[in-house]
Amino acid sequence: MSNHYSDPKLKIFALNANQPLAQKIADEVGVELSKSTVNRFSDGEIQINIEESVRGADVYVVQSTSQPVNDNLMELLIMIDALRRASVNTINAVIPYYGYARQDRKARSREPITAKLVANMLQRAGADRVIALDLHAAQIQGFFDIPVDHLMAAPLLAEYFLNNHLDEDAVVVSPDHGGVTRARKLAQYLKAPIAIIDKRRPRPNVSEVMNIVGHVEGKRCILIDDMIDTAGTITNAANALKAAGAIEVYASCTHPILSGPALQRIADSAIKKLVVTDSIQLPADKQIDKMVQVSVGPLIGDAIKRIHENKSVSPLFENYFKQQD
Repeated sequence: MSNHYSDPKLKIFALNANQPLAQKIADEVGVELSKSTVNRFSDGEIQINIEESVRGADVYVVQSTSQPVNDNLMELLIMIDALRRASVNTINAVIPYYGYARQDRKARSREPITAKLVANMLQRAGADRVIALDLHAAQIQGFFDIPVDHLMAAPLLAEYFLNNHLDEDAVVVSPDHGGVTRARKLAQYLKAPIAIIDKRRPRPNVSEVMNIVGHVEGKRCILIDDMIDTAGTITNAANALKAAGAIEVYASCTHPILSGPALQRIADSAIKKLVVTDSIQLPADKQIDKMVQVSVGPLIGDAIKRIHENKSVSPLFENYFKQQD
């Protein structure tokens, strides 16, 4: 390990959801991953053992609540409980992908607000802080009564497009009204204009493209979303952009959920390249030729060091390209 972090009180634990990302985060911070084991009893109950002393430590637990969502969430809750009972100083839940984030309001009568329920569970278990990446809705920060550090992957995605000179003649496109702020952030980094796709969704996971607001003809279009699940929205958007005269269509997202028909839809679509992060660990069969992964490990590792040293996290985004120059 090239850099070694000087404070032995900082410990990073990896649960099962995304161990390769946890390793990259630990490498960036300059610590070894701390030792714990997660086992299953024969009936599926989760058993966790922490295999080193954590008394008085500031602990960061890396766990995306991606598929299998409920198993990964329970692992995280049980780990937080184990740490609290082992007399740690602080418990910091590092959740690169926060599952249940789409259930963030009552869209119709008698619906739960599960994103808030999960926030309550994490706090009740004993989390002191949450570090999250591109939450589906920024307001989810307010579902917690503990500090939430909300990191953005936009600079990393922008870096890919800039390094490959794909910012020339580019327009950043939001696939729906809800993602306009996200598109504008990427457009700022790329110094590009934005366009918006106006679509109406008749029912969940079924989307229908309506019309395009903005100038896309003869342009290189870069679609941005926080997550791609069944890929209906993003592939319909890409095909609509191509039909409207875009010369190339790229797509990007922070969280590649990629469930059900997603991979086939992307393969068959007008998308030339799909740029994603490693917030969710993708098995080999989900890593298709069109896909490029950029790692959020260095970003989250840098954020953890800043939080541990009581430094501001916002310069990671404000000064990002000044640091790179």
